Amino acid sequence: MHTTATARNASTGAVARRLNWRVVDIVVAAVLGVAIGLVFWVWNTIGYAWFSAADALTPGLGGIAVGIWLLGGVVGGLVIRKPGAALVVEVVAAVVSMLIGNIWGVSTVLEGIAQGLGAELIFAVFLYRRFSLPVAALSGVAAAVGAWLFELFYGSSPNILKSLEFNAIYLGTLVVSGAVLAGVLGWLLVRALAATGALSRFAAGRELRREV
Repeated sequence: MHTTATARNASTGAVARRLNWRVVDIVVAAVLGVAIGLVFWVWNTIGYAWFSAADALTPGLGGIAVGIWLLGGVVGGLVIRKPGAALVVEVVAAVVSMLIGNIWGVSTVLEGIAQGLGAELIFAVFLYRRFSLPVAALSGVAAAVGAWLFELFYGSSPNILKSLEFNAIYLGTLVVSGAVLAGVLGWLLVRALAATGALSRFAAGRELRREV
């Protein structure tokens, strides 16, 4: 019994160490958040133009351009692999995007929280143990659903006041964009970063070395 209890305590300790944040995790989360925030800032012009053009073609179709704004949660979760990482990186990126300047102001941060929570939920469901391409895609989808729910109720003209057809099309395009532009692209970006050796202190970097 003593041996069993010792093994159980050792296992619990190992899990705690795996999930506890290190100083390097905090630093990298901040760096990733700032870097992705700069990507958001660039995408604010390109993506919004795409969004507007698609929405003019078919109301709701603009959601296809949103996925890049969901990258923070997916990349943060894939790299740091700790509770809260997806949320923190997405929110930091949103804050950076707001501070540099965009047309959405503080709602950028509020939506970043909704998106980050969506992405975080998927990593939590898998107990921060699985970080495959399908998990990344699901995280992007959940971030997209978070964005959809936020926009459904937020602001002076929330989407709930629009037609069912609009909201259905918008949700569908958001989900596709989240899966591809946030999930698949985010997974590929992390793989590319790992290949440079920049993630050598993280499981994402060690996994790629084992594959090679």
